[in-house]
Amino acid sequence: MSLSIQGKTAIVTGAGRGVGLAIARHLAERGANVMFADGDEAALNQAVADYEGDAHVRRFVGNMAEKLAMANLLSATIDAFDRVDVLVNAHRFVRSSDPLDTDIEALDEMLRQNLLAGLRLSQMVARRMIRQAEDEPDSPQSGAIVTISTLAARRPQPSMLGYSIACAAQEQAVRGLALALAPHRIRVNGVSFASVMSHEMQCTLKDSPEKRAQIIAGTPLGRIAPPDELAETVHYLVSDAARFVTGQIITVDGGRSLVDPVGAQIL
Repeated sequence: MSLSIQGKTAIVTGAGRGVGLAIARHLAERGANVMFADGDEAALNQAVADYEGDAHVRRFVGNMAEKLAMANLLSATIDAFDRVDVLVNAHRFVRSSDPLDTDIEALDEMLRQNLLAGLRLSQMVARRMIRQAEDEPDSPQSGAIVTISTLAARRPQPSMLGYSIACAAQEQAVRGLALALAPHRIRVNGVSFASVMSHEMQCTLKDSPEKRAQIIAGTPLGRIAPPDELAETVHYLVSDAARFVTGQIITVDGGRSLVDPVGAQIL
């Protein structure tokens, strides 16, 4: 089994900060060509500052929920690297919501940002991967897609109902795409996390040692993991070592899902 991703080309959305940034950096530092994509230009500029002059790293600024931005992202990647082998949907839009609020627009936005953005981009990228595969009939795989979600998909979060619904839908989309794309040798998987120091968790825990202690106490492995550890799981899933793994949701949470039935503040 080979974990090498040397020379592969990856698109990582949500790469301006937190989990997405950790994944993009991890792949770049292991020899992949990486397109860092995010809607926050200032954050993205800071994220790629260390790679100035590196021909293997590019950046793309755009709203990842807009179809035109997705198409331009894919075009920019092809222009820079001639192909795309990996897509990591790490763009997330997290917002609390009142479960009794009948404002359907708020739910629409949550689904548009967290479900439809990644699903549509996956479809666009998959079509490109299929065209590439026509020229590589002997390759064991044509590409790999990974979607990042959280434990909110499987644990009730009344204060974040819209986000929880979107995460659950993301995971079902992973399974459906995995079946649809398997004949084309494209693998689709997901990574669900909790007790990982995402950007959102950093904001939540700022000046709140009590909340930090609560999360650590509720995590069997007794700590909050840096996002680099989640990035290692993504690395495995997009490498040839996982060439027979598709349609799976890998949980990275230090065992928290085993003991946290209500999913309090899962990010």
